[in-house]
Amino acid sequence: MSILVINSGSTSIKYALFDGRDNEIKQGNAENITSHEKALKQILREVGSLQDLKAVGHRVVHGGDKLIKPTIITDEVLSEIEKFNHLAPLHNPYNLAAVKAIRGYLPKITQVAVFDTAFYSALPEVARIYALPLKLSKKHEIKRFGFHGTSHKYVMREAAKLLNKPATKINLITCHLGGGWSVTAIESGKPIDTSMGWTPLEGLVMMARSGDLDPSIVLELVKEAEGETIEAKCEWVYNFLNHESGLKGLSGAADYKQLLRRVSQGDANAKLAFDLAIYRLVKYIGAYFAALGGKVDAIVFTGAIGSGDPMTRNQVMAKLNFLKKVKFFSIPTNEELMIAREVKDILSLRGA
Repeated sequence: MSILVINSGSTSIKYALFDGRDNEIKQGNAENITSHEKALKQILREVGSLQDLKAVGHRVVHGGDKLIKPTIITDEVLSEIEKFNHLAPLHNPYNLAAVKAIRGYLPKITQVAVFDTAFYSALPEVARIYALPLKLSKKHEIKRFGFHGTSHKYVMREAAKLLNKPATKINLITCHLGGGWSVTAIESGKPIDTSMGWTPLEGLVMMARSGDLDPSIVLELVKEAEGETIEAKCEWVYNFLNHESGLKGLSGAADYKQLLRRVSQGDANAKLAFDLAIYRLVKYIGAYFAALGGKVDAIVFTGAIGSGDPMTRNQVMAKLNFLKKVKFFSIPTNEELMIAREVKDILSLRGA
């Protein structure tokens, strides 16, 4: 039995093929794509023989309130996912494009959606709601969904192995630092709070996202925004906060590596941006340490930056040196493997 995992973005598609024992057989990344259909066709060619293929698992960013566990994809499920495209416009439509492409090439194969938001479906109500009239929140489904759940869940399980304890017996603060940054407080193996909210824009300072803002700033930006209609102005502000803000907006750096180079060269704006990102992360970790009652087994760093950049990690740990008894772990994430495991679980429940 083999499982193909697809992680589809707007201009790139990562894939990995696993056997029944979680061994990675093949993996790759199609970049600068213009057609998901053509890219998936090439990926299937690269994968080769599909004789043993049991299912295809897809990372889907937003599943809303109804899709809170790995789900076999049907027409009804596709329609439900599409309802949340406006809350994850940079992800969901492209996740679905891959599903539809696979359907065209392998119409009889089982496809499974694994949702980033699912890990947070049981957040405590106090961490879930915003201080808005409940009737309004219910009407527009405004609540904190959380994101990067597949990554946080994977490193939670890996940290449990390092601690030699079951996941249900550990408390963690997990930090996923990549293009997007998020931090999650985990108590007895379940998340009790997370930094991203209704959309991935809330929370930490990220490469191109602003993170937390006074809402009045958004209203001010709408007044200054380009566009003739209120819809056009709101779209401009949304793109500005998601694509032109954060570390990029503060420093002008195109990516994190460039930011670090500028920091090392003494660029004042780059240093300010870097310091702000570290400060906000440390502040969130401190808040989650309090939320967990000071009972934290480990703080975990993951993501391309979290586990891949010692400079960032060391800066954070230096500011947390007062946490004498807390362990620090650097664990590379493997969302594709986590998805494959989730797919295997749902297939076993069906007796497949």
